[in-house]
Amino acid sequence: MPRGRSTFTKRQKEQTRQQRQRDKAERRNQRKQDKPGPGNVVDVDELREAAAAQAAMFQIGSDQPASLESLFAKKPAE
Repeated sequence: MPRGRSTFTKRQKEQTRQQRQRDKAERRNQRKQDKPGPGNVVDVDELREAAAAQAAMFQIGSDQPASLESLFAKKPAE
């Protein structure tokens, strides 16, 4: 027995709605995975630069005042 046009349209709309729900759930899960956690790793170079800047501000470890170039100079990789 053939189905009417309205039944076909309803089925198509329901399938489209379900697909949108699946896509939405997939995007939500992707955002959760991409979101950095509370215990994310801090870059060691950034910490080293911050420590050097603070040490230079208080002139720790030297008898001469530090220059700006030495504060922000990149250290070679060890």
